[in-house]
Amino acid sequence: MKALFDNHSKVASRKVTRMYSTSFYAGVKALDYAIRDDIHAIYGFVRFADEIVDTFHDFDKKVLLEEFTRDTKLAIERGISMNPILNSFQFTVNKYNVDIELIDQFLHSMRMDLGDMEYDQASYEEYILGSAEVVGLMCLKVFVYGDEEKYQKLKPYAMKLGSAFQKINFLRDLKDDFNELGRIYFPHLDAGELSLENKLSIEEEIQKEFDEALIGIKMLPKSSRFGVYVSYKYYTKLLKKIKKKTAQDLMKERIRVSNNTKLLVFAKSYLRNSVNML
Repeated sequence: MKALFDNHSKVASRKVTRMYSTSFYAGVKALDYAIRDDIHAIYGFVRFADEIVDTFHDFDKKVLLEEFTRDTKLAIERGISMNPILNSFQFTVNKYNVDIELIDQFLHSMRMDLGDMEYDQASYEEYILGSAEVVGLMCLKVFVYGDEEKYQKLKPYAMKLGSAFQKINFLRDLKDDFNELGRIYFPHLDAGELSLENKLSIEEEIQKEFDEALIGIKMLPKSSRFGVYVSYKYYTKLLKKIKKKTAQDLMKERIRVSNNTKLLVFAKSYLRNSVNML
């Protein structure tokens, strides 16, 4: 029965989320049950593409990514794939009519990671659009159940939230990105040297995006608002920790939020959501 295979595919995407990101998994669990598998499907697709360019160093990454791109397009066109991750992803794409241009833009940013790039402002913004903002838009399609009017209304806020999340990831992963992958995403940084002035400017930029994104979070349907708000609060807590660190600290360690802090954030977010105080 195909239904059995489809269910297996959803379970596979769910396991990928749980194994790769406990924070994101916790945020998905705060969503309405009816849309959780769809968000897991998006995460699984994004995670696998990211793994190709970030970790498969002993293989031809370009070929693997080309094959992954081809298989993704075929899965969406056919409505099925023998790759469980792509099968659950195509189901979500077709169910909510996710724009193929969002997927193309994401995969374009993944291809940008294959080469040695020195980012200027334009390419930096191009990368963030594809690697983060469009992923937020894919999720938004699910959050509004494919309603195009609501999607267009909330689109700018979803993009701001995705951008803020990605820039925090850049700061958090500064050491690993530079030392292990030889990447510097922020424009005009020389050999991974982040000055105090650069750091403060980036943090101010992120905070503005978070402030704008919160407006959109408050307008989300109840089925997704709490889950997105929890993820928002996790990342704002991470930003606060990063602000307390020096630029040199970020090149020496990966900043994390403890599990106890995450539980506290979850509990406080739950209370605020329960009394409509978001």
